[in-house]
Amino acid sequence: MADRILIPVDFSPYSDKAIEYALQLQERSPQHIDLVHVFTEETNIYQQSLSNPELIHPKVAEAKRQMQERVKIISSTFPDIEVREIFKEGNLYTEVRKLAEQNTYNAIVMGTKGAFGLDALISGSNMYDVFLNTKLPVLAVPFQEKEFRIEKIGLLCNFKYGEIDVLKQAIKLYGTDFELILIHVNTTNDTISNIDKSFDVFIEKIIEETGIENISYVIKAQNFFVQYKEDVSSAIESVIADERLDALLVTKSKKTFLRKIIEENIVKKMAYQIHIPKFFARRIEENK
Repeated sequence: MADRILIPVDFSPYSDKAIEYALQLQERSPQHIDLVHVFTEETNIYQQSLSNPELIHPKVAEAKRQMQERVKIISSTFPDIEVREIFKEGNLYTEVRKLAEQNTYNAIVMGTKGAFGLDALISGSNMYDVFLNTKLPVLAVPFQEKEFRIEKIGLLCNFKYGEIDVLKQAIKLYGTDFELILIHVNTTNDTISNIDKSFDVFIEKIIEETGIENISYVIKAQNFFVQYKEDVSSAIESVIADERLDALLVTKSKKTFLRKIIEENIVKKMAYQIHIPKFFARRIEENK
């Protein structure tokens, strides 16, 4: 089955930004696209339009018109990409979850309202539940006027195999043509020389298993995060700014990084602070 991504749309500038970013990724790793719009405000207006075209609701007609506009843009830019239109009715989270269970997608790509993140996603739904409860990676894309870059991608690193698995998930969208920045927090006060040796071994594994060769790393002292103990996610955001990252890869595995950082409440805070695209990987098995 061809590679495919799912993009929930509400025809706002925020979901359009997700489409724009997905098209930018097409140049790296072509993906067929499913666009899904869920009617959440009215009851049965879409089903009624299917059973009796004469009863088509104005909202249904407008949604179909706007969907066609976006399909036309995608198809004109990438004619070889198959774009499917999907209309559902009900709860946005539930319908997206059903689609994720019924289809093989490499990721769900969704637009956010920038710094407000997942608290104010398309259609007003809390899509934090999507990446929390689906088995698919979720790529959250903030709204911004400037063009996205895809040159430096960060990964929180504790030398676990699960982190390589996160990279493999991300490669399906990003390809391998980027600089990978590994970010390690020295929670054990290990010597820098020992950490450097760990990085040497781990980087060799990454190259062998992913083909990514442009790799560098950053070591942060434990006290860097201690001073942010009430808001660890803010500390991570400062690393993003310092390193000028274009995207960040986040894992749900509780063995992959500082337990405090990847407890669900911290991941949620990171999800609410979407200043750059963040790729929330599907949950990694704990034995990896």
